[in-house]
Amino acid sequence: MNNYEYIETNVENSLGFIALNRPKVLNALNRGMVAEILDAMETFDRNDDVKVIILSGRGRCFAAGADIDEMADATAIDLERLNQFTDWDRIAWIKKPIIGAVHGFALGGAFELALCCDLLLASNDAEFGFPEVLLGVMPGAGGTVRLTKLAGKTKAMEWLFTGMRFSANEAMQYGILNRIVAKEVLMEETIRLAQQIALQPPLSIRFIKESVLKAIDSSIYEAMQFERKNFSLLFSSKDQKEGMQAFLEKRKANFTGR
Repeated sequence: MNNYEYIETNVENSLGFIALNRPKVLNALNRGMVAEILDAMETFDRNDDVKVIILSGRGRCFAAGADIDEMADATAIDLERLNQFTDWDRIAWIKKPIIGAVHGFALGGAFELALCCDLLLASNDAEFGFPEVLLGVMPGAGGTVRLTKLAGKTKAMEWLFTGMRFSANEAMQYGILNRIVAKEVLMEETIRLAQQIALQPPLSIRFIKESVLKAIDSSIYEAMQFERKNFSLLFSSKDQKEGMQAFLEKRKANFTGR
């Protein structure tokens, strides 16, 4: 399935692949590409054959950032009328796990896109950063928020104030990455992790994702109440009955997502 102009997509072994595909401009994110990414994610989210979504970039890097040519002459009224960040908000509604695989660099809007992933792997040569301040602006698709929640106030301030790039090792140190791997095996390791998740009961994965995201933005009490309701709901699923029966019978469970 690949009817897009700016990305490539396909489904293989329960995994939905989305690859940014504007290598001549280092996969710069224009509005058309972002719209296509969200359309592909939502299509995979509705497809019962897809268990995990993998996001990566073709060519030299994940992506260089937003397409500056598209924004240079814009006014505040233009941006309000375009309401361009509405597409980004839709990422939060994707129920299935999204795993990002970053090589080369992920800067500006591309870093914001990477931070929207549920899990993030990077090659050992990867670099990250928010250079918006060097252009007289700032991140606008959640970068200041997500980076602060992951890395903490002081480090986020330093990176955002200076526009400096930082390495995969620093990103790992501050909780931004799940793991760093050699560039030549980045996709192999990403697929291996995705396949491990794809074997799990889909409803459990969905409710775990919902509960973790709820925990980020709620008090401990509110998040725990939400978690308990999701825990109870899973006891209405066939997968819960199958999983526990398989455990008692000492056999491998056959999960169906029901």
